[in-house]
Amino acid sequence: MQDTSVEKEILDEIHKLGKGQQAEVLEFVRSLAKSEMEGVPGKALLRFAGTIDREDLDRMAEAIQADCESVDPNEW
Repeated sequence: MQDTSVEKEILDEIHKLGKGQQAEVLEFVRSLAKSEMEGVPGKALLRFAGTIDREDLDRMAEAIQADCESVDPNEW
């Protein structure tokens, strides 16, 4: 699929929406463009490598395992 084709499909879909939904799409697109500009290169973070205590890393891993590794079918 070519870029112009994607743009056309996006525009076709946007034209089907009401003004309120179009405003939401505009806000979302702007947030995507903004998010690409934020952040720092990974190289700039290398100075932090190895600065977290092993004990803290273990606690983080346990919390992730306990809270993120299961699915609650009634959550939604």
